[in-house]
This record gives sequence, C-alpha cells and structure tokens, in this order.
Amino acid sequence: MSAIETILVAMLAGCLRVSTPFLFVSLGECLTEKSGRINLGNEGALVLGAMVAYAVSYQTGNPWLGVLGGAAAGGALGLLHGGLCTLARVNDVAMGIAIMLAGTGMAFFFGKPYVQPSAPQLPSIPLGFWSDVPRIRSALNVSPLFFLGIAAAFGLYYIFRGTRMGLRIRIVGDSADAARALGLPIERIRLFATGAGSALAGIGGAFLSLSYPGSWNEGLSSGQGLMAVALVVFARWNPLACIGAALLFGAAGALGPSLQTVGITWGYYLFYAAPYVATLVMLIVTVAPGRALAGMPGELSIGR
Repeated sequence: MSAIETILVAMLAGCLRVSTPFLFVSLGECLTEKSGRINLGNEGALVLGAMVAYAVSYQTGNPWLGVLGGAAAGGALGLLHGGLCTLARVNDVAMGIAIMLAGTGMAFFFGKPYVQPSAPQLPSIPLGFWSDVPRIRSALNVSPLFFLGIAAAFGLYYIFRGTRMGLRIRIVGDSADAARALGLPIERIRLFATGAGSALAGIGGAFLSLSYPGSWNEGLSSGQGLMAVALVVFARWNPLACIGAALLFGAAGALGPSLQTVGITWGYYLFYAAPYVATLVMLIVTVAPGRALAGMPGELSIGR
C-alpha cells in the first residue's frame, strides 16, 4: 500500500473508533438540551461510565454487563444533576461543572484498583472479511456500539418527530409557558431527559474502556464530554446531524495517529490537537450572525 492509502485506511479505522464516544455523548446532550437544560456534567458521566463499565466487566467477566453498568452510572449522575437543577436559583451550567468534577473524582477514586487488571473486552464485527490486506481487515473491525449509536440517533430522531413523548420534550424545551398552559410536568420531563442523556454518555464511556482504547486510566476521556456540547450546536440539535458531526470529530482525532503510521512525526502535538482546533472552528462558524440560534431550544440557559 502507498503512503496515501495507508493514511486513508488508518483514518478510516480511527474515525470509526474515535467517533463512537462523541456520538453517544452528543446524542445524550442533544436529548437533554431539547428539554431546555444544558448538562456540562456529561463529561463526568462519560468518565464514571468508563470506570464502572470496566469494573463490572472485570468482576463479572461479561463486557455487555459492563456496558449496562456504565449506562446506569451515567444515568444516576444525570438524575442527580437534574434533581439539583430543580432547586431554586440553581444554574444549569454551574451545576454541570460541579457534577463533572464529582463524576470524574468518583471515577478516579473508586477506579484505582482497576488501572492494572485486564477486563474482558467487547467483541468486534469483522466487516473487512472480504479483504486479504491485513490493514484493511484491522481497520474494519468495528465495535457493535458504533452501530448501536447509529440506531440510537435514528431512534431519537423518530422520537422527537413522531411520538407524543418527543413532542412533550420539545414543547418543554421551547417554551415553559406553553408547557404550563398544557399542564405538562416540566421538571419531571427535564429530569427524565437529563438522566437518559447521561446514560447515553455512560455508554460512550463504556466504549472507551471496553473497546477503544480498551483500558481504564485517569486520562481516558481527554475532554470528549465537553467537546460534545460544541458538536450538538454544530449539528443544530438534530440527532441525525450528530452522526456526521461525530464522524468529523473522529476523523480529526484520528489524524495524528494516522500520520504516525507512515513515519510523519513533525508537528506531533499539533496533529493530536486537531479535535480541539475543530471544536474552536465549529464554535466560531456556528455563532456567526443570524445562525447561532437556528434550531436552538428556546429555554436553554445559554440562550437567555
């Protein structure tokens, strides 16, 4: 294979893997923000979900139970955030930062015994069975969680567009006054959306510890939960657009390792900073005059 082909194959492999946690966290944040609440605490849910998933997989020998454990841990943290935000004069953004610190702190404290042990990993789907090229076969070993994330995106899109529950979430997120006039339980709906959104973030964390990179350590997340907020804004609060945005972030994250595969080491740290540069560029583009509020739920605290 030529150098260009090698880079493209490596970027494809990295894109499919790196994009998966971005997809889950962005879908969770999209669900939460559709109800009119922003949750910066999903970074904590991602890290705590990764630790709990790894611990459950190690203790039970079943990585799928680990995924359920990661979702439960993330959901519990989201319910805590949602419950505290119902209190008087509690700011969503400030509380989200506190929940993020609490989640990462608990993960680091309780996860210390699991830094060295090796937990069973999730199996991969060998989509490259048709090729005789080892690099292509390796690149197309895709985690089932990637396809679960795609299905979740289509499921959320259908819920928002075609179900009564989705309509209620959108009404609560767009206008609290209209929701009160219709007799909708605003805080209960937001609590559900926040908990479910953080559960999705927990699944994203489970992917990190049980699939790629497939270990537990304190530097596992690299701020992916926070970057997902920018991703949701870029996707205009559309679950299907979150798929493309997550793949774009995944490709940016795979740029550095892909270039290293062909021996390009110049600008090593610059290439690895590509996801963060992409975040800044997306924020600059999306806050252009006349575009910043397109599709934005009216009750979000960042819009009032």
